[in-house]
Amino acid sequence: MKHKNFIKTGLIAAGLLFGALSAHAASPTLDKIKSTGAVTMGVRESSIPMSYTIGDSRFDGFHVEVCRMILTDIKDKLGLSTLRINYQPVTSQNRVPLVQNGTVDIECGTTTNNTNRAKDVSFANTLYIEEVRIAVKANSGITSIGQLAGKKVATTTGTTSVQLLRKHEKATGVNFDEVFGKDHADSFLLLESGRADAFVMDGSILAGNIANSKNPKDYKIVGEVLSTEPIAIMVRKDDPEFKAAVNAAIAKIVANGKMPGLWDKWFLKPIPPKNVIVGLELSPATKNAWANLNDKPAEDYNKK
Repeated sequence: MKHKNFIKTGLIAAGLLFGALSAHAASPTLDKIKSTGAVTMGVRESSIPMSYTIGDSRFDGFHVEVCRMILTDIKDKLGLSTLRINYQPVTSQNRVPLVQNGTVDIECGTTTNNTNRAKDVSFANTLYIEEVRIAVKANSGITSIGQLAGKKVATTTGTTSVQLLRKHEKATGVNFDEVFGKDHADSFLLLESGRADAFVMDGSILAGNIANSKNPKDYKIVGEVLSTEPIAIMVRKDDPEFKAAVNAAIAKIVANGKMPGLWDKWFLKPIPPKNVIVGLELSPATKNAWANLNDKPAEDYNKK
């Protein structure tokens, strides 16, 4: 009897293993990773502290480290002894197309999961909830949306921030001029140089660029929260097996209690290359996302 049970158990285990291998075989991304021993991670150059360059073509940040942990888990599941990560800088404009066409396997930047983008790509479960805010010079006197009338407002090409500002009920009747930076560093430079009176963007990006500036005390984040947005890792839409593998790794990271330490490391302690401190406390919304993993789009967070 024991022998039969052992055989039955073995067959079940073999069936599960075969199912797992079959799932991998059905995944273009996992197949490519296994056959080449390499993966391409999409990263940002100035989305401090989420995803940014630390010099010499090296990249780091909260989302970058999370993705490295995810890829380590996938490497182990595929039975690879090593996995080479190729870092591909992306912009707000080209990040979605580069994931769509397979140039980038996993995008680890500051991309909002929304229903419009979800037509073209898929998003992993959210580990960071963002609040879109306004950064100004500390001596500007600007403290709210209503004071942007007649001002120049900077944002980064390919992002949704100014659209959110225009849609905000408190911006009704407020006319301002848009100026665009090619990336977040360029947008912050518009504010720094006086070519813009305000910079509208994700709070973490604003805080990171302020912390990394020559004189952080010269700037402040003000005004109403324009939008609450889930910032998520982006993968190809036609590869649900790869998304499932990414989400399984995310669940393991959360279950192992790694997220609070990652938050402290990137948001509350000195970070490379200048050892600046972003100083952004963990929000209840992000903490709740860890406790209730999901891939809900931004629209679900901003229902009236």
